[in-house]
Amino acid sequence: MKKIHVGLIGFGTVGTGLAQTLYKQKDRLIRKTGVEFVLSRVADINIDSLPEHFSGATLSNDANDIFTDPEIDVVVELIGGMEPARTFLIEAINHGKHVVTANKALLSVHGKEIFEAAVANNVEVGFEASVGGGIPLIKSLKEGLVANKIEAIMGIMNGTANYILTKMTDDGVPFDEVLKDAQEQGFAEADPTYDVEGIDTAHKLAILMTIAYGKNVHLDDINTEGISNIEPIDIEFAREFGCRIKLLAISHNHGSHVEARVHPTMVPESHMLANINGAYNAIQFTGDTVGNVLLYGPGAGMMPTGSAVAADVVDIGRNILCGSINRVPALSYLPENIGTPKITPMAELTCPYYFRITAMDKPGVLATVAGIFKDHNISIKSVIQKSRHEHEPVSIVIHTHLANEESVQKAITEIDALDVCTQDTVKIRILLDDE
Repeated sequence: MKKIHVGLIGFGTVGTGLAQTLYKQKDRLIRKTGVEFVLSRVADINIDSLPEHFSGATLSNDANDIFTDPEIDVVVELIGGMEPARTFLIEAINHGKHVVTANKALLSVHGKEIFEAAVANNVEVGFEASVGGGIPLIKSLKEGLVANKIEAIMGIMNGTANYILTKMTDDGVPFDEVLKDAQEQGFAEADPTYDVEGIDTAHKLAILMTIAYGKNVHLDDINTEGISNIEPIDIEFAREFGCRIKLLAISHNHGSHVEARVHPTMVPESHMLANINGAYNAIQFTGDTVGNVLLYGPGAGMMPTGSAVAADVVDIGRNILCGSINRVPALSYLPENIGTPKITPMAELTCPYYFRITAMDKPGVLATVAGIFKDHNISIKSVIQKSRHEHEPVSIVIHTHLANEESVQKAITEIDALDVCTQDTVKIRILLDDE
């Protein structure tokens, strides 16, 4: 029986998930592929031994032992971060090894270099687990939707941020308290910056856009805002407008240019994404042939992510067995057809907006604010003003019709400069019902 030998760099949470999957599903994979997938080598500087049922694998603290082993067919990198992960992947590729990674941060910054190296060495790059954990997003986009022009990508791509916003919505708990709870339960890292400030979501959107549009989208191309400034009062007002606040990744394909943005969004309760709660992810692809397709599931975790990594290993094993390396291009488009994107300037964005203006409760304040909006051609749909205790600032909440981002920014700058305003204005974009 043909054996595919796997070398694993990093025996942490996801590495353990991959190893357990290959071990527990060994017989099933043989029945499905006719191939035995063998974990032959593990490189990790933080462990001294492997679990007993992996005793057949050789443990080392030097990744070079994997690269130079002629028996290894596939190298799996699961240490995360930029370096030495980038160096390890390039080194493995240059040794003629196929590679698999779950490293979305690395691919969103150095993906072009890695994929070009793989083409030059005629090896494959698997990266299903880099977006959406156990959800087969990349395979669906590359293969299931191959006959579609992808017109839009929109979704919830970070379980930590979604868990926090769900708890804030359902329990009325402030951001800081929910974050602490999420950290205690293991949903959030000790340093949650990448999750709550939208950076992790932007990594994933860059990867999906590259595949969807055949353009090398870089992390720096994506306008990114997080959720740390969202307060329970914003959640309450969203509910009054029939919405829930979600951290969304959004991209629209306008042909000559593409939108690329991550930010908190008020989503109408009738929209499917408004009802994705807890630590789950959901991504909607819009194709010109198929229409809207929504994929939903666990976006992280040892076994879901390990399942996705294993799927890449199996795909590569099948291709080796059939002599069909790179049958499906890593980025869906043939390498020579992948270009440079033109990103839509955020100043050109048009959508409805929510504003929460905090000001002293004095006569004429609302009229002044309304006048500033009028001067910038921003049409007001509704206004809510709720006072607190006497002599304390009040919240003036404004829901607009479609407005231009550049005009909105200018209006906010003028409003925040008013003597009566006591805090910076909170701005949240609102999703249209038919998006």
